[in-house]
Amino acid sequence: MFTGIIEALGTLRKIDRKGDDIRLTVASGKLDLTDVKLGDSIATNGVCLTVVERLGDGYIADISAETVALTGFSHYQVGQKVNLEKAVTPTTRLGGHMVSGHVDGIAKVEQCAYRGKALEFWLSTPAQLSRYIAHKGSITIDGVSLTVNEVDGHRFRLTIVPHTAGETTLVHLKVGDSVNIEVDLIARYLERLMQPEAHHAQPSSGVTMELLAKSGFLR
Repeated sequence: MFTGIIEALGTLRKIDRKGDDIRLTVASGKLDLTDVKLGDSIATNGVCLTVVERLGDGYIADISAETVALTGFSHYQVGQKVNLEKAVTPTTRLGGHMVSGHVDGIAKVEQCAYRGKALEFWLSTPAQLSRYIAHKGSITIDGVSLTVNEVDGHRFRLTIVPHTAGETTLVHLKVGDSVNIEVDLIARYLERLMQPEAHHAQPSSGVTMELLAKSGFLR
């Protein structure tokens, strides 16, 4: 689990393509790896990757064909910068929102411009993902936790404050670029609970549609 608060910018040092899979070597920049061991997770541009080898100044991770198909890794290049975040611990500040690192798909930058000192983006996303995106809801773009400022059909607007832009790869985005997108985790679980087939069996936890309605989640 992650928060979407980026800790460092890394650099893709090596990309080994093995059939449909990829083995990635990442130079971790200022990310502190002293507490990272084999098997730990590091979100790399929003994708939860397992460390299979520790280097002095980076790590190696494998990316499956399914992950490659759902993310931008298929067209990443050596030397490209990526946003990095280590997995949360019990004492981590939850400054962003709950991020799983399981990317849902790709969004495309349609417009970008400065509004004052902030960067403003309009992005479009496939119809099957747009239903999860809500005004003032949370979304993860290339691993960065952001607030949706406006929704228009399959398009949505983001405003990036100068600090976030300067500490992440978002400052380099331009029209036509694709980004990894992870929709809000809670929205996906609520959708599953609302599906008719999910009503046949009573959840062992005691969570029911009636309870959700009373709590205000389904208003």
